[in-house]
Amino acid sequence: MDYFEVCWSIFSTICLVNVVFGILVCEITTFTVLAAVPIFSSAAGAIANGLCYYVYYLKNPVINEVVAAVFSDFFWLLQEASLLLYSYIILQRVLRPKQWRVFSILFWTLMVLTAITRVFIAIYRAKFLIEGVAQFEVIINYLHIGYFTFMAISECLSAYFLVVIFASAKTASMSAALKVGLLRYLTRSTEMRVAFLAVLGVVRTIIHPFQTPGQKAVNIASQLDRFLYCLFCLYPIVLYFDTLASKLRFNEDRSIYTHSDQAAAGNRYGLSTQTRCYTTTKSNYASKMYGPDTPGDRNTSQEQIVPANGSTRSGVSEVEMEDMDVEGFVIRKTTEVTVT
Repeated sequence: MDYFEVCWSIFSTICLVNVVFGILVCEITTFTVLAAVPIFSSAAGAIANGLCYYVYYLKNPVINEVVAAVFSDFFWLLQEASLLLYSYIILQRVLRPKQWRVFSILFWTLMVLTAITRVFIAIYRAKFLIEGVAQFEVIINYLHIGYFTFMAISECLSAYFLVVIFASAKTASMSAALKVGLLRYLTRSTEMRVAFLAVLGVVRTIIHPFQTPGQKAVNIASQLDRFLYCLFCLYPIVLYFDTLASKLRFNEDRSIYTHSDQAAAGNRYGLSTQTRCYTTTKSNYASKMYGPDTPGDRNTSQEQIVPANGSTRSGVSEVEMEDMDVEGFVIRKTTEVTVT
């Protein structure tokens, strides 16, 4: 069968395009560890799907098929497991030490179990290609159930901690969130975008027991799984949006600080300005107001989650940040508010 007549070619092409998009995003912003995660995942997915076509849709020597099948399982593991590192890197910088120890132990335990399960899948796939026993495909199907279960638990674990952080930020600045609308606030939240990955993992775990063994999508469950895997291949694009949004927020913050300095200088000539800074520490959440509060002023409200003992300028806590790749356990979200 021709290459572009099967779905694996489409999956591989999507992953290749994602790699190109990732390089473009890095050119627009800067190369960071967070930006490298979706690029690495997409590259691994492109190789894995190409090898799958080589194994199941072409006639090759058995030894070649076995080697290609083992490598395809290895690259599928890299594709699916590496995306979890996106949440891991963010949480590494924002969790309290005790929370981080609990999360890291659970996370790496689940990752090891996931890798072990994938190794057994590769072993039985090789035995099936060599011996041709249909029972091995049934075993592979059951192993996939365990594999996706461990993946889903890992994704839900990361999503839980991310949503907890999001809820804390929303509580600390509820009034600002309501003024811009809750839906827009959720959409612009990094935590909710990343946590959506958990939904894909859970659904794939639920439907996998109903699939038929083998690589052919001959029933509804198998076709639905292909659809969900296609969404998984497209998911790095969401992370690219997240990277670009982080860069935009960073530039907006710099612009706001510059405007604040200029406005402070303008106060000497009878002008008035208002700056709001919602400051949240790792152990104590609080909201503070800085600057004069003159009715009728119109300005921009900045929401930040920064260490309370951070550097200050004009009495406002300030932390430079780009793509979450900074020290100091920092997350920021920017919401535009009109003060009347």
